[in-house]
Amino acid sequence: MELRNLSDTLLFFKAWLFNPLSIGALMPSGRALANLITSEISTDTGLIIELGPGTGVFTHALIERGIDQKNIALIENDAAFVTRLQHRFGHAHTFCIDASRLHEVKFFDGAHAGAVVSGLPMLSMSPRKMIAILDGAFAKMRPEGSFYQFTYGPSCPIPRALLDRLGLKATRIGRILVNVPPATVYRIVRRKPRPAASGERIGV
Repeated sequence: MELRNLSDTLLFFKAWLFNPLSIGALMPSGRALANLITSEISTDTGLIIELGPGTGVFTHALIERGIDQKNIALIENDAAFVTRLQHRFGHAHTFCIDASRLHEVKFFDGAHAGAVVSGLPMLSMSPRKMIAILDGAFAKMRPEGSFYQFTYGPSCPIPRALLDRLGLKATRIGRILVNVPPATVYRIVRRKPRPAASGERIGV
């Protein structure tokens, strides 16, 4: 194992020992998962917000896809991870804040992002916190923006009832068996308004 990867793994494991519910895994995500969760993102996507970047595995994949660091906002609640991210991605916008407080932060001079990439452990969160995160994330994105979330569980970590409540829909885009543990990636977007039926009156 390379020294950099070993250092990241040790830092990740230490953070997990201190707060397992906040970290949600024993080691950083693998390269295959990073490639899958960023697979639909390109320079055409525009600005990117990353939630829970940890040691920056997904961030590195975004940069490899041509995303300029200055067009990436990193939202990380762990101070040790923040220090490493600032050192590793010095031109990105790094914020040491809980993702549930996204509404308090102004990104990119108010411009809206094209996508949010999330490494957050949603399965360990309360519905109230998930709502705060999703509300904040979609408020920071363009109407056609996509929220990418991975999970180690068998289905989307955002319950269907919660998606319905927020007017969102989730689509599975792939599964990585070689990740430790295996992970699945979902794309979450706003639902399109239901077309009015023939003869239906709108706005009454």
